[in-house]
Amino acid sequence: MATDQGPYERWVSSAIQNPQKVYRALFVVVTVFFLFTTLFPFYWLLVLALTPADRLADVGLAPNGFNPEAFLTVFQTVPFHWYMFNSLVLGLLTTLVVLVLASLAGYVFGRLEFPGRTPLMLLVLAISYFPPAAFLLPLFRLFTGNVTVLTLPGVGQIQSPMLFNTPGALVLPYSALFMPLSIFILATFYRQIPDGLEKAARVEGTTRLGALFRVIMPLSAPGVATAGVLTFISVYNEFFFAFLLTDGQARNWAPIVWGILGFQGQYADLYNLMAAASIIGVLPVAILVVVAQEKIVSGLTAGALKE
Repeated sequence: MATDQGPYERWVSSAIQNPQKVYRALFVVVTVFFLFTTLFPFYWLLVLALTPADRLADVGLAPNGFNPEAFLTVFQTVPFHWYMFNSLVLGLLTTLVVLVLASLAGYVFGRLEFPGRTPLMLLVLAISYFPPAAFLLPLFRLFTGNVTVLTLPGVGQIQSPMLFNTPGALVLPYSALFMPLSIFILATFYRQIPDGLEKAARVEGTTRLGALFRVIMPLSAPGVATAGVLTFISVYNEFFFAFLLTDGQARNWAPIVWGILGFQGQYADLYNLMAAASIIGVLPVAILVVVAQEKIVSGLTAGALKE
């Protein structure tokens, strides 16, 4: 019996007969929501960056004017290029340290059998959940030379080195903070490499370290790339330790967030320059993610899918 149906009833009837239509509709809704929540902050930064400073009070969803010179003024107001350079160097140094040490630890946890391996691995992961603020006072005293390392007769007390305003004051805590996740990722990948490949390298006279860096790591490239990219991004965005262990000057290895805060004045905040600096600052990470996205995706999924 034919009945009159409204648009909603017709869509429901069609969805019951063709469930794929519902799946496609849900996919479109979720995708649009994800793109809106992800890209709108960047669009808003672009709106603020292009709006002249004297028109920011009346800004809407579109730029209230057009001032692309803000992207050049950023580098003239503060030495923003040096802040970016500092963040890039700190990120690369930390990533290098983390990958080397995490590869050694990942090899031990992933390929060697010893008592207490699982509890020790859980302990390493648990350390990564400690709040960074818990390490602030000890690290500040240590890196400002206020900790007695050793007392020698006739020599006196040997204090900790003065690392405040140096890369060491940032690279060391960064490495400890972001290493547990890298150890877990690399241990998962190293465990999946067949023992025969390592044994073949050992037969040829290669040591365990040689087999690790010549055979296991190249075969685990997605995992290594994932650990490296995640570490670099985390260091590039980190500000808690950088705020407390540097004085905010570009010459003293202050990172990029210090440079963005440099546009805050005593009597006024240059929001358009802060927005332009934020867009410029995010470009290296965006380029890195675009270039390494295949490695990141395969690295995050391969460990769970491989047998």
